[in-house]
Amino acid sequence: MRGASGWMVWIGAAVLGLLPPAAWPAPKTVCTITVNSPDEKESFRRHLGSENYRFVELVERGRPDWLDSSCRAKVSCDILVISAHYDGGNEFFPDSLDAREFLPVSELERVSCSGSCPTLFSKLKEVYLFGCNTLNPEPHSGATAELMRSLVREGYTKEKAERELQSLAAAHGESSRDRMRQIFTGVPVIYGFSSSAPLGPIAGSVLDRYFRQSGDREIARGRAGSRLLAAFAPFSLTSVAGLTPADPYWQTRLDMCQFADERRPIGAKLAFVYGLLQRHIGEARLNLDRIRRLRESLDASVLDDPLAAQVLEVIARDEDARDRVLAYARQTDRPDTRVAMLDLARDVGWLTREAHRDELAAMLRELQARRDAGVAEVNLACRLNADRSLDGRLGGTHGNGGTAQAAMRACLGSAEDRAHTLRALLGPAEADVQLAQAYLRHRPVDDPAELRDLTKGISEMPAGPAQVRALEALGRHYVSDGDVLHRLLDLYGRTPSSAVQSAVAGILLRADRSALPAARLRETLISLRREASRDGGAGTIDALITLLGAR
Repeated sequence: MRGASGWMVWIGAAVLGLLPPAAWPAPKTVCTITVNSPDEKESFRRHLGSENYRFVELVERGRPDWLDSSCRAKVSCDILVISAHYDGGNEFFPDSLDAREFLPVSELERVSCSGSCPTLFSKLKEVYLFGCNTLNPEPHSGATAELMRSLVREGYTKEKAERELQSLAAAHGESSRDRMRQIFTGVPVIYGFSSSAPLGPIAGSVLDRYFRQSGDREIARGRAGSRLLAAFAPFSLTSVAGLTPADPYWQTRLDMCQFADERRPIGAKLAFVYGLLQRHIGEARLNLDRIRRLRESLDASVLDDPLAAQVLEVIARDEDARDRVLAYARQTDRPDTRVAMLDLARDVGWLTREAHRDELAAMLRELQARRDAGVAEVNLACRLNADRSLDGRLGGTHGNGGTAQAAMRACLGSAEDRAHTLRALLGPAEADVQLAQAYLRHRPVDDPAELRDLTKGISEMPAGPAQVRALEALGRHYVSDGDVLHRLLDLYGRTPSSAVQSAVAGILLRADRSALPAARLRETLISLRREASRDGGAGTIDALITLLGAR
């Protein structure tokens, strides 16, 4: 029997050798989108080899239109592997601050919906999403809880509100899992993580063990691999299938494509938005991000499109829709939603610019009156007043509240409250320092004398978390002043805290150090370094020492 088996293998090989090349099975195409570490991609490449699999990296470094480039090249993927961090809703991103390659989920929606890229995802059998929460079933935007409260205010019973909410949330891709199912329609298996994913090197190691034990027997088969799921069981790997026309939520895939399909004229997209505004307000709320992106894409030429101009005029005259949107905006307890709704009302002509500013100021006054106002409110106040159009709108309340309230008024132009906020940066309470830090992210110090005084005050603070945070706030400024640099170096030498030393090194790493001789600075960093700083923040100090040694 053994000899007969050998003859059968030999005959089979001989027959295959006689077949023309066109009859050989074509290699499967493994497309990779490597925004972060390449560990997962390299594991697939090592174990699948090049005989039966062809690897195509879609990311082209330094080229912003790399996904379009793949579409134009008519790449067709059998397998797609995405390696990146994931923000839980809108973007795949790298962990390196220097990296410039990102993958917005809206781009995947565009490719999925548009005829300009018909081949890229058309033959997919499997998708591997190596990022945290890529298949998390929980709503990611917070909109569902907000809508729940809105429905109860409208008079719904809790049970009826929950039923309505479940339908809206599942229909509109309010979870990462639902959104990926909408994008990768018809794909038999989408792998991803329902919570935290392993870091790249760990994922690569797990894949290596899996491939050594199982080979490629589960790859590109269009069925969930039980061995792969078991290998990643400690890391919450799960799998789902993409939506199909038989799915009860298929209509919402079509709604998504109303926005994402680049073939559709702008007038048709605006007409769809108008239709959304006639439905329950929750429909518009759950599509706010898509509506915002559409609004931001408009320019003056939109008025040259007769349909677009007509639809915009109809929307501007729709008082019922106006009242429903503004009522929702004023009642919501989420400031970001309120701002988005008010921006929508301004952009479609329901609010004049002055009325829009009045609404924003009213919201900020309400937030300022809250005892729990904090960093989020300070950031919001400064961001909304980036153009200084709200200056003075919180006037008359100087001295009321604590540092958060003072920082919000400082964001709106109060000189007295700015002084209060900067004094808080030098105080002993880390929470107050954090509030001042938030303010300085938006309103940095640009007076050299004031920056020197601020550095002097920070250097005299007691060593501890508050001083470290104050140094981090200082580090967001581009430091070049010799007095500031020498004072920081003096602080490095006398502080007993390794964390403070690391924070000082972080400032010096980004500063213009021309006022400090490089050799002397390097010697000081090495000779006065606290032993404990070799843990935790050691990387910052090491990076600065290495940089100085390379000169």
